[in-house]
Amino acid sequence: MSERLQPGDVAPEFELPDADGSPVSLAALRGKRVILYFYPAAMTPGCTKESVDFEGSLGELDAAGVAVVGVSPDKPAKLAKFREKEGLTFPLLSDPDAEVLKAYGAYGEKKLYGKVVVGVIRSTFLIDADGRIEKAYYNVKATGHVDRLRRDLGI
Repeated sequence: MSERLQPGDVAPEFELPDADGSPVSLAALRGKRVILYFYPAAMTPGCTKESVDFEGSLGELDAAGVAVVGVSPDKPAKLAKFREKEGLTFPLLSDPDAEVLKAYGAYGEKKLYGKVVVGVIRSTFLIDADGRIEKAYYNVKATGHVDRLRRDLGI
C-alpha cells in the first residue's frame, strides 16, 4: 500500500476521464475546496448510499464553495449508467489502473468479510483551494460519512 496522506500534504495531481470520457483534472478545480472521494464500485449498495448522500448535500456544499468529485476503478460507461440511474450531477471519474487511488493511499490491503483482500479502500479527502490536503479520511463507512463531513465543515 502507498503512503497515507496527511493534512498539509500536497494533493497528488491527476487527470482522469469522467463518465462521458472527458478529462477532469485536479488543477482545473484549483481555487475551490474539493471533496475527493474514492469508492470501490458503482451500483453497489454502499457506494450508491454514499454517492446519493453526496448528491443530497450538493446544494449546501456548493454554497460553502466545496466541489464534490468521486473516483472508482469503473470504466466510464458504467459510471454513466450509475450517474443516470441515481441522478448524480457531480463528476464521477474512472481510474481503472488504480494509479490515482494508489497516489492517495486509497488502494491496498483491506479486510472484507474477515478476509484480507487487495482493492479500493473507501477514503475521502478535503483538498483546500491551493491543492493541499485539509483532511484525510481512510476506511470510512458509507453510511453517515457525508453527515460527518458536513459537521467537520460546519455546514
